[in-house]
Amino acid sequence: MSYTISATDVKNLREATGAGMMDCKAALAEAEGDFDKAIEVLRKKGQKLSVKRAEREAKEGVVWALVNGEKTKGIVIKLASETDFVSKNEDFIATAKKIADVALLTFPDSLDELLQQKFDGNVSIGDKVTDLVAAIGEKIELSNYEKLEAAQVEYYIHMGNKAGVLVGLNKAGSNFSDPGKDVAMQVAAMKPVALDKADVDPTIINKEIEIGKEQARAEGKPEAMLEKIAMGKLEKFYKENTLLNQQFVKDGGQTISSYLKSVDKDLTVTSFKHVMLG
Repeated sequence: MSYTISATDVKNLREATGAGMMDCKAALAEAEGDFDKAIEVLRKKGQKLSVKRAEREAKEGVVWALVNGEKTKGIVIKLASETDFVSKNEDFIATAKKIADVALLTFPDSLDELLQQKFDGNVSIGDKVTDLVAAIGEKIELSNYEKLEAAQVEYYIHMGNKAGVLVGLNKAGSNFSDPGKDVAMQVAAMKPVALDKADVDPTIINKEIEIGKEQARAEGKPEAMLEKIAMGKLEKFYKENTLLNQQFVKDGGQTISSYLKSVDKDLTVTSFKHVMLG
């Protein structure tokens, strides 16, 4: 019986062990897809492994965002490390920037596809990350990749490369660059969970309604009033956590939606991406 080994399976085993891509793929096939057995296979074949790295947490690193010259496409990536000592290293930062360059140039559909792109010559990005693990001696992973296309894409990289944001606008024009950057900074500062009310995950909505009911019940409100009170609290949640309805941090008298309409009556955000360390 044959087993389909995904690129993600291979990536995870490589990051956990530091073994080569083909060795990991062969080990997973021999182990019939069982991760732990694949590690045993590699060990039995004399591979020098660093299994404990997989158990560590890579909460530091570099987040880098880029847009193309036409500002119609943007990407944001996170190259994660265990320590800020590594993340502040010039070579590590340069590697993250080059990965971002490749990501923008090739514009792959997924992180798995990005890992397969060429970093330098015949070396893939995935192999380059594995080489960093071996050279540095701590867990390194390309943990995030997001892409965005829109009429105009603006970006923001937070101080110290700790966060990156892409914002897509529905209209293009040089006079929209600063507003787009303002909104990108808003995302970094206020961390909205969705673009608008309709984009909030239903499970989050249900959870907020239940929390609202419980809070009202604890305050001694009548059962018949709980639903209405909870829906009022949900509206407050929307205002605080959906980008277009948030108060603009530069002008509390406006929402992001009204701020954009003050620039152009039809201007709005079509999508955003936010990647952070941690």
